[in-house]
Order: sequence, then C-alpha cells, then structure tokens
Amino acid sequence: MSFAELGLSDKVQQAVAAAGYTDPTPIQAQAIPHVLARRDVLGVAQTGTGKTAAFTLPMLTLLESGRARARMPRTLILEPTRELAAQVEDNFDKYGINHKLSVALLIGGVSFGDQDAKITRGVDVLIATPGRLLDHFERGKLLLTGVELLVIDEADRMLDMGFIPDIERIVKLVPFTRQTLFFSATMPPEIQRLADAFLHNPIKIEVSRPASTAATITQRLVATGREDYEQRETLRELIRNATDLNNAIVFCNRKRDVAVLHRSLQKHGFNVVALHGDMDQHARMAALDSFRSGETPLLVASDVAARGLDIPAVSHVFNYDIPHHAEDYVHRIGRTGRAGRVGYSFTLIGPGDEKSLAAIEKLIGQPIEWEGPSLAERPASESRPARRRGRPEERPRGSRRSVSRPHAEESREEVHHAPREEHAPRKPRAEREKPHAERERPHAEREKPQARPPRDRARHDHEPDTPVIGLGDHVPAFLLRPVPVKKTK
Repeated sequence: MSFAELGLSDKVQQAVAAAGYTDPTPIQAQAIPHVLARRDVLGVAQTGTGKTAAFTLPMLTLLESGRARARMPRTLILEPTRELAAQVEDNFDKYGINHKLSVALLIGGVSFGDQDAKITRGVDVLIATPGRLLDHFERGKLLLTGVELLVIDEADRMLDMGFIPDIERIVKLVPFTRQTLFFSATMPPEIQRLADAFLHNPIKIEVSRPASTAATITQRLVATGREDYEQRETLRELIRNATDLNNAIVFCNRKRDVAVLHRSLQKHGFNVVALHGDMDQHARMAALDSFRSGETPLLVASDVAARGLDIPAVSHVFNYDIPHHAEDYVHRIGRTGRAGRVGYSFTLIGPGDEKSLAAIEKLIGQPIEWEGPSLAERPASESRPARRRGRPEERPRGSRRSVSRPHAEESREEVHHAPREEHAPRKPRAEREKPHAERERPHAEREKPQARPPRDRARHDHEPDTPVIGLGDHVPAFLLRPVPVKKTK
C-alpha cells in the first residue's frame, strides 16, 4: 500500500514524496483513512512506528478547507513535553510545505507575549503542553469552543507526569462534537478508562502488543558493582567497546545524576551534552540540535527524552539507571531501532535492581540476555546488597552509628567492671560548679548573697484581700506628662 491509496490530498502526497517516504507504516496505513472519515481513533503502537505522521498527514488534508479565527484554534494537539511539542511543529512544517496554515506552539520557557500575538492572529493548528495552554485560557487569551479535532498524544506519559486532571479539564472546554484522536505506546488501565471517557465509538488500532519492543533492537543486561564509581566505569567501558556506535543516549532516573554523569564523561574525554527538565528551553533545544546534527554523539538525559523524540539514527541506548516504571524501559530503548533500523540497548544492573528487572521482563514478555557474567555470577564482595543511586546515601563507616550493637555492649561492660580505685570520687554537682576561689575559702568567710530588695508594687496575687484601684501603685510615665490645653477665644 502507498500513500496515494490512503485518501490524502495531492498537496500532502507531494510533500510526503519530497520527504522521501513512499510506503506508510502499519499505524499510518490503518489510522489515516479513519481520521479522514472523521472517526475517533484509539491508536496503540510501539515507539518509532510513525504515530506522529499518522495524525499529522490527515489533519493537513482536513484543514485545507476553512479558515482560522482570532483566539479560536481549529485543531488542538496536546503533548506531555516541550520537546515533543516542538517535534510535532517540525512535522507540520515539513509536510505542510504546500499549505498556508498557521501553526502556534504553546510551551513553557517562551515569552507569553509572542505566543499571545500568534493566537490573536488566528491559528489552524495549536500544539501545546497542558500547563501552558491552561495559563493562556485562564488569562482570557484563548477560546477552545472552535476546536474541531483534538489529539492527545503520548497519553501514558501524560499519566506519569500528572497531567490527567489538566487533560480532563481541557476536554470539558472543547466542543462535545469534536473528533478525538488518542495515541499511546502502552495502555495501562488508567489510560483505558480515559479513552472510554473521551472517545465516542472509536476505531481501535493496535499494530503491536502494548508495551512490546521492536524486534530490531538487541537488548542486553550488564552487571555492575555497588558503588557509583564502579557504575560510571562500567558505562565508560561499554561506550568504548560498543560495536557500530554512531551516537547514543544515556538515561538516568534523576536530574542530579544527569549532571554528575555529564561532568564525569566530559572529564574522561567524551563529547557529550546533557538534557533534563531543570534546564531552560534554549539550552534544551540547543542540546537536542547538537545531538541531532551529529556534532555531539552522546546525550545524557532524564526521562524527558524517553518519549516520542524522533531521532532516527540513534544506534545505542544505555540505561545507566534501571527505570522505576517498567513502561519507561519500553520508551527508553524505543529511541533506537526506529523505522526498521538496527539498534542496541544496554541496561546496567546492580544489587537491589532484581525486582525492577523482573517487572520489565514481565511487561515485555521475554527475558533479557546478559552481556558477560550475570549479577548472580559476580563475586560476593561486589554483589552484596547496597543502596542504589536515586536513594539516600549510606552513612559513612566512620560515623558513630556504624558501631554494631555487640561492640557497643562490650564497651559498656568494660566501663562497668573497671576498678573503682582508678577513678577519683565524683564530687556533688553543686560543689563542682562553684568557682575555684570560692571553693578554697572557708565556709564562714564566704559572703552571703544579698537579700532581694522589696518591690514597691503590691503583688495582689499574694494579697487577694487588698483592693487595687486603677493601676495600683504603678503609674506609667506617659500618664504623668502635662497635657497642653489650647485657650479658646
């Protein structure tokens, strides 16, 4: 099947041919005709199968008729991250080269004024992250009553990032008669519940088993030690000895670990950039552009780069940390082996990661082979249980609490049974606290403390029978000041 058989307009087909594509992917071949027929679509497909073009191409065909109105977008695409939103905008620029459609991008890290100016002129396609979209709406700068087509992309990532309440609110703001496209790589029960609530008699397209990995990806596990320096050394050896390494993404669980590993790799002579959520938008886009262009072959990133980023030539993925959620493993290694290419993924496994590994193998439905000795085959000194990265650090061995209880008990026993004649008798505390000169003087020569002078003010709490008039014996000074009186004529 070719793109010409899917019902796309001539302008769209010319743009697709100019981009070098001739045959659609399975998700594109099955979804595009239903989108053109104005049906709701629930698409489930593994990463790297072309889900973005599956809704971008038919949207361009549908938008050829009609025009945009000020502050009322015709279509709305919701993305979980800024990078994914910018990537969708690039797809519209590439495939909409023969169209005169206005596209606006509402993401964080960009001036509100520039975004508001685009919305005011009217946009055909609005691509937004949920938080920034609601910011514009609450300011009264945006109306969603004209949305004809709503796209919710990477729905499972929306769930992980806590965007579901925002998504539910946005869906209530768009017209009930809208067309809805719902795409996700995994389909947990929570996402299925949302799909049932948002979609009306949808066409379900499932071109692969949910949470499956591409057959073109060679997956391997690498046993590592318990210390951070051992893990970093293992990673460096993997990168140096990797075969056919063109470029690679190294994933960490925490943003702080991304920064630490980035500095470590730079120190050892690697050309590497970092990407995580605490970076400003300009730095994030600069890092991605450097990696996409091939100027920098290594990218150390958090899970912000794990969903939907289309960088076709990534040859390797290294999981420096095993992901906390099994679904994230599918998305991480999905950055390689895209569009039928060969890819490799290596996951570092250390003591304490056995449970997370079992969850991943259960999710993908297959065991993952070890590269070299397994964790159980490592020497006992290297595989003893330990805290992993991303958890509180262990207390140093030299700290007070590192002494085991038996040793503490022995020390107390030694003190208890020590000979009494070795210690001088302990004086009473009152005697110890007296000054040295005072302890030397005889008791009779010591001065007696002076008696406290009696207070002028009567304590009526001790003399309940004595009546107190006004303020009693004490009159504040400000009441005794003379009051100037003005003479009247």
